[in-house]
Parts: sequence; C-alpha cells; structure tokens
Amino acid sequence: MKKRSILPAAVVCTLSLGGLFGYQSNASAAGDLQQKKSEIESKLSNVQSEMDKKDNQISNIQDKQASLGSQLEAIESKIQSANKKISEQEQNISTTKSQIADLKKNIAEIKKRIEDRNAILEDRARAMQKNGGGSVNYLDVFLEAKSVGDFIDRFSAVKTLVEADRQILEEQKKDEQDLKDKQESVEKKLSDLESMLSDLQSLKDSLKQDESEKSALIKQLDKQKDSLKEEKMSLSEQKSILADQKASIEKAIAFAKKQAEARKEAAAKADAAAKAQTNTNVGSTGSKAGTTSAASSASPSSGSHSGGPLPEVSSGAFTRPASGYISSGFGERSGGFHPGVDIANSIGTPVVAAADGVVFRAYRSSSYGNCVMITHYINGKLYTTVYAHLSSYSVSTGQHVSKGQQIGAMGNTGESTGPHLHFEIYNGRWTPPPHAGAQNPRNYVNF
Repeated sequence: MKKRSILPAAVVCTLSLGGLFGYQSNASAAGDLQQKKSEIESKLSNVQSEMDKKDNQISNIQDKQASLGSQLEAIESKIQSANKKISEQEQNISTTKSQIADLKKNIAEIKKRIEDRNAILEDRARAMQKNGGGSVNYLDVFLEAKSVGDFIDRFSAVKTLVEADRQILEEQKKDEQDLKDKQESVEKKLSDLESMLSDLQSLKDSLKQDESEKSALIKQLDKQKDSLKEEKMSLSEQKSILADQKASIEKAIAFAKKQAEARKEAAAKADAAAKAQTNTNVGSTGSKAGTTSAASSASPSSGSHSGGPLPEVSSGAFTRPASGYISSGFGERSGGFHPGVDIANSIGTPVVAAADGVVFRAYRSSSYGNCVMITHYINGKLYTTVYAHLSSYSVSTGQHVSKGQQIGAMGNTGESTGPHLHFEIYNGRWTPPPHAGAQNPRNYVNF
C-alpha cells in the first residue's frame, strides 16, 4: 500500500517542481519577475536620459569647436596680415639701410669738403696772423697802390677774397647742418622701422601663441567628444542589453504561466491516476521510472565537441562554464573593478550554460567581444550569467538552454589580452558599469 501511494505522490511533486526555471508558485514567480521588469524599465529610462545628456554635451562641444574654428580663421587672417606688414617693413628697412649706405658715401664726401674748407680757412687764418690778424686793412691797400687803377684792382681782389671766405663759411655751416639733419632723419626712420618690426613680430608671436592654444583646445574637445561618443555607444549597448533582458523576463513570465497551467493539469491527472492505480500499475510505473532515470542520466557533457570535451556537469544550481584555470579573480585589481572571473584555456575550448535559462543576448560587443547573456530563474530567484570574449557562439536570443549545454567556444575577442572566458554572475538582472549587482562566481560555482 505504501508503495502504491508513495510513487504517485512523487510524480505529482516532480511535476509541480519541474520546468525550465523551477518556479515555486505562479503568483510569487510572476510577481517577482514583474518587479524585475519594472526595475529594468526604470533603468532603461535612466540610460536614455544619460544618452540624451551625452548628446547635449556632444552638441555643446561641437558648438565650442565651431566657435573656436571661426576664431582660428580670424587669427590666421591676422597672422597673414601681420606677415604681410612684416614683409613690407623688412623691405622698408632694407631700403632704409641702402639709403644709409648711400648716405654714408654722401657723408664721406661732405666730410671731405668740410676738411678741404677747413684747410683753406686755416691758410687764411695763418695769413691773417702774419699780417697782424684781424680783417684786411684797406688803408694799407690804398697807400700801397701805385695808381687809382691799381687801387681799384687791389680793392676788388681783397673784396673777392673776403666774399669767398664768407661763402666758404656759409657752405661749411650748411653742409654741417645738412649732415646732422640727414643723420638724425635716417637714424630716426631706421629706429621707427625697427620698432614697428619688433611690434609686428610680437603681435605675430602672440597670434601664434593664441592659435596654438586654440588648436590645442580643439584637440582636447575632440578627445572629449570622442570619449562622449564612446560613452554614448556604451550606453546604447546597455540600453539594448536592458531591452533584451526585459523581453526575456516577459518571455519568462509567459513561460511561467504556461508551466503553472501545465503543472496544475498534470497534477490533477496524476492525482486521478493515483486513485485508479493497481499493484500491476505500480510495477509498470516503476519500469517507466527506471527508463526515465536512465534517459535523464545522459549528461550534456558526454561526448566531444569541437575544441575538446564539454566540462563535467556538477550538482547544484550552477555548473562550471568551461575547463581551464582561473587567471583573474573577482573584485578590485590594477585595471579597476573586475565583475567576474577569467577562465584561461586554448581558443576553441567549449563554453556551456552554467544553468537552465533563456538567452536574452547573443551578440558582438566592442568590450565583451562575442558574448552570450542568459536569464535564469532558480528556486524562486532571478539570476543572470555573462559569457564574454568568445571566439564564436552557437545560440540565439530567446533560445531556451539547459545546464551544461554548449553555447559557444572560448576566444580572445573584444577587450581581451589572451584566450579566456570572462564569466559573470548577477543576483538579479545584469547591471551596467560599475556592475553593482555582480557576484563572485566562486560563491556559486565550484572551480
């Protein structure tokens, strides 16, 4: 009798607790998943706000760059104008220096004339000193004259000499003043030109410095813009991941309802069958149970796949996703926070699902490389696992996978420095950087 009642009860219990996600109850499962869905919708809204913010920042930077570009054009125009003026002044200075060279020749000639006149004047002075100094004595000239005609001739000669001396003195004074004026004029002109050239050169240097600073600022803004674009791309990827995760949770809700209805129907049938069973039925059922047990004992790890055998499926909620050694653990490291563990092995090593679940993301990421993300619902709790840097993946979005089922192969894609599997576990939904919900995989998997 006990055998009759124990087996049907076990069947009912198995059907009630079975299914892909192992749901505890329809109400609690659907309610918890609905809460997770709401959290993701909230996160999606936040991510969109951040993306809009990045767009505004990029637009502001582009406006600044446009303004700086206009300023650079104005500076370049000023530099060209300064270069033109500098060229003109350099030409003027060259011309003035040529004039100075000519003037030096002229000055040399004037100095020679002055020296010649000085010699004549010195001769006059010596002659006057011999005659007692002073001016010509017209009485002596008259008294020494032999006739009126001789007097007139003597007087005319003396007058001519005096007039010549006066003219020499006037020319001497004029040449000396002319020499002084020319020297002062040319020296002032050269000084002014050199001063103007110095000012223009200083202006050009200042403009060049301004141009250099604005060019550096434009480059800095370019880097900021590129960084913002990368951040926006990262946010866009996060938004897409969250949207896919939301869809997978909606699918899980629908699947939970379907499984609950199937379990309820199966439980009713099992209960009815239990009441009608006979001792013969008990033996037959035991035979079927043995067959079922044999079928279920066939592990996904049996048999080889490309890249080597699948890792052995362990007991517990999660199994090891790939064979190899832990090359980097969970937590803080030199490059920042590491939200998972790295399992190193050769490229092509099989990678399997750590637990039963639904693939909500299978794609190529700039950072994760080839990546698969899976939603799990185990013992009434939602989990997420991430498998990154794959050489390839063999599952698609929305696909149901079993614990130990191969989903891809180990690789070195994305931001990776060697062949390995980057494996993450989240208690709940996947969270973007800084990955606040990431858990240490060692707490779930026996490595």
